[in-house]
Amino acid sequence: MIVVSDTTPLISLLKIGHIDLLEKLFGQVLIPQAVFQELTVDERFLVEAEQIRQKHFIVVSAVKNPESVSILKRATGLDKGESEAIVLTDERNADILLMDEAKGRAVSAQLGLKVMGTIGVLMAAYEEQKLTSSEVRECIDGLQRAGRHIGQRHYQMLLDKLAD
Repeated sequence: MIVVSDTTPLISLLKIGHIDLLEKLFGQVLIPQAVFQELTVDERFLVEAEQIRQKHFIVVSAVKNPESVSILKRATGLDKGESEAIVLTDERNADILLMDEAKGRAVSAQLGLKVMGTIGVLMAAYEEQKLTSSEVRECIDGLQRAGRHIGQRHYQMLLDKLAD
């Protein structure tokens, strides 16, 4: 399975201490250079940057056609990380793109890409018995405490799936 990630799901999973769920669910996760830079250059995320560098299952992968990134970025208004993640997903014919931002998800869907957000990762982890119901609830609480936005529709879908 080929999985590509944008920045936000990685930061969200780092903030709740569950970045390793990605390895358990998908094995390897590809990130484009722009996403790596977003994760490692911003001084607000120095701890996260070091964690990302230490995760052998997160692999930086260059896009083959930077012009596609430039066109997508200009046409949609997405940032470079989102644009590179979408192009890399398409170039690699990846199975899943991990992305949380609504605009990036909408563009990805228009391109026929399968998108999964942080909540989707937690749902998959629950369904594959990598997390218990109470652990998923703790993750949601942790995301909310960390100030991560959770769309009400996805939040309700997750709660509906959890066994009490």
